Amino acid sequence: MPQITVDYSEQLADAFDRHAFARELHDRTVEIAAAKPPACKTQFRRTEDTTVGPDTEGHAIVHVTIGLLAGRTEETKARLAEAALETLRAHVKPVEGLALHASAEVRDLDPSYRKFDA
Repeated sequence: MPQITVDYSEQLADAFDRHAFARELHDRTVEIAAAKPPACKTQFRRTEDTTVGPDTEGHAIVHVTIGLLAGRTEETKARLAEAALETLRAHVKPVEGLALHASAEVRDLDPSYRKFDA
């Protein structure tokens, strides 16, 4: 915990500094949500197809999902979602001809969440 997943349009592959984004988001997550640095884990998933409304071209999407153990206030979760968007702005360069649609959500992990490290 936290479990961070970032879905992004493949057209952003060269414009998105994913590793710098993850490092900064981990720092912000520690600061805002009292996470422990070694517990922050981020996975990136590149998506091939993006459709926004009726358009299949000219758009790119980045969506960040942050799963935390229960107990954070709604204010803390909202602050972390805003921090994720600020961090995206710093690490995704504009791509000519693409409109970027960025979003973030912070949710509680299900009580059944378990993990192990090997």
